Amino acid sequence: MGRLRRILRDPGSLRGRARRTIRLRLTALYGSVFLFSSAALLTVGYLVVRSTLRTHHPLNDALRRLGFHPHSEYDLGFRPGTHNAKLVHAVEFNLINGTLHRLLIEYVIALLVATAIAVVTGWLLAGRALAPLRKITATARRVSGENLGERIALQGPSDELKELANTFDRMLERLDGAFESQRHFVANSSHELRTPLAIMRTEIDVALGDPDASVAELRAMGEAVRDTVDRCESLIASLLVLARSEATTGHEEPLDLAELAGDCITDLSARAQEAAVEIRTDLQEAWIDGDPSLIERMVANLIDNGIRHNEHGGWLSVTTETRERRVLLRVANGGERIAPEAAAELAEPFRRLSRSVQGFGLGLSIVQAIASAHRGDAVLDPRSEGGLEVTVALPVRAAGAAWLRPSGREPVIRVRT
Repeated sequence: MGRLRRILRDPGSLRGRARRTIRLRLTALYGSVFLFSSAALLTVGYLVVRSTLRTHHPLNDALRRLGFHPHSEYDLGFRPGTHNAKLVHAVEFNLINGTLHRLLIEYVIALLVATAIAVVTGWLLAGRALAPLRKITATARRVSGENLGERIALQGPSDELKELANTFDRMLERLDGAFESQRHFVANSSHELRTPLAIMRTEIDVALGDPDASVAELRAMGEAVRDTVDRCESLIASLLVLARSEATTGHEEPLDLAELAGDCITDLSARAQEAAVEIRTDLQEAWIDGDPSLIERMVANLIDNGIRHNEHGGWLSVTTETRERRVLLRVANGGERIAPEAAAELAEPFRRLSRSVQGFGLGLSIVQAIASAHRGDAVLDPRSEGGLEVTVALPVRAAGAAWLRPSGREPVIRVRT
C-alpha cells in the first residue's frame, strides 16, 4: 500500500523507473510489433472486403439467389436513369457503407483488445525470460570479498543467459582464488616481516636493559640488528620484484636468453664453488622480447635455487634452445627426491622445502610471475633420481612485432608427475 500511495502521489517516478527497465522496453517492443503488424493485416483485409463489396454489387447477387433475373447488373429490372433505379443504387450504396463502417469499428475494437492481450502476455513472457537475469543481479549484489564462494549455478537450457551465468561463476571462481592467494600472501608476508622485527626488538631491549653492557656486547647487538635489517631489505626487494613482475607495463627489448644465462652463471660461480656444485651448460642462441631486468632476475632465481637446494658436491645443468617458435630455458639440479605434491607447493609464495636453507620461498613465485608476464609458462618436474628440473617456455622473438602482456592473463605453472 505504501508503494501504491507513492506511485499515486508521484506518477513520474514510476515512469522514470519504468523507462529504465529492460522488461518494459521488451514489452513495448513486442506490443508495438504486434500492433503494427496486426493493423497492417486488418487494413489489407478491410481494403479487400471494400473492393469486393463495391465491385460485385451484393443486391444483384441477393436477387439472383431469390430467383429474380435483372436485365443488367445495374438496373435490377428498372430502366437505367429512372427514379427506381436511382433509389436501388442509393440503397445499395448505403448498405455497403454501413457494412464497411461496422466492419471498421469491429476491426479497431478487435485490434485494441488483441494488442492489450499481447502487451500483458509480453510483460509476463519478458518477466519469465528475464528471471535468470534477476538471479544473476541478486547474486552479484550479495557477493563481496567475504563470500566469493557463492555461485549462481543457473539451471535451464544452454542459452545466452546460461552462458552469462556460467561466465560469471567462472569469474567468481578466479576472483575467489585470487583473493585467497592474496590473503595467504599478506599473512605470510606479515609473518616473515614480524620475525626479524621481533629479533631486532629483542636485541635492543636486551642491550638497553643491561646498564653495564660492554662495548663488545653493544657491537654484537648492532651487528645482529644490521644482519636482520639486511634480511628485511632482501625480503622487501623480493616482494617488490614479485609485484613488479605481476604488474609489468610491457617494456621490452630483444634479448638473447643464452647470453643472460651465461652472465648469471658467471655472477653466481663463487657461490657454486662454495657449495662444490658443478655447473654444466649447453647454451644455444635463444632470442626473446622481454624486460631485461625481469628476465635476468628470473634466470638468476632459477640458478640460485638450483645451488641452494642441492647436495654438497652436486651438479647443476643450465640449457637454452629454440624449438617450434618457443624458447626453452631448462635448469636442473641434483639433490634429495621431491614429491610431486611438495613440488606443486613450491610455486606458491613463502613455500620452502626446508627451513634450514636460507631464503624466503619467493624464488619460484617470482619465476612464475615473470614467465606469465612474458606470455610464457613454467613447468616443475621432480626428478626420480632426486632434485628438480624447471623448464620455462617463452615465445620466440618475432622481428618487428610489438610485445604486449595479454590483459587479465593468469600466471601458469605446472607440475609434471
